[in-house]
Amino acid sequence: MSTFMAKPAEIQRKWYVIDAAGKPLGRTATKVADLLRGKGKPEFTPHVDCGDHVIVINAEKAVLTGKKLENKKYYHHTGYIGHLKEVKYATLMATKPEKAMELAVKGMVPDTTIGRAALTRLRVYKGTEHLHAAQKPETVEF
Repeated sequence: MSTFMAKPAEIQRKWYVIDAAGKPLGRTATKVADLLRGKGKPEFTPHVDCGDHVIVINAEKAVLTGKKLENKKYYHHTGYIGHLKEVKYATLMATKPEKAMELAVKGMVPDTTIGRAALTRLRVYKGTEHLHAAQKPETVEF
């Protein structure tokens, strides 16, 4: 008996909706990362991109536990000498909650071409409305 290996042409992708309202940001991001990679599928193959499309709604209502809202910072470099920028998560969650969720998920997918391809299937929305009703996404509870 041989080990099953999924082929990229045989992958069936589904659409899922996750409501982040009142749930911790990191817990939601881990669930999203697993769905994007396809880790819960029986035909999961590590070297093949077999993940699904994920829509995250209510990103602005995601919670950061403890003192992370005041202490945690997001750093990025502009490319110019001495231009390391930092943004507190309180500011990030107030202005761009979608970016905070995307950064959390990005840190949980592999830093390879498969991880980058998985991130293209992630859609994050601030409110409850999304543009993908035609795809008939399934709601995921956790």
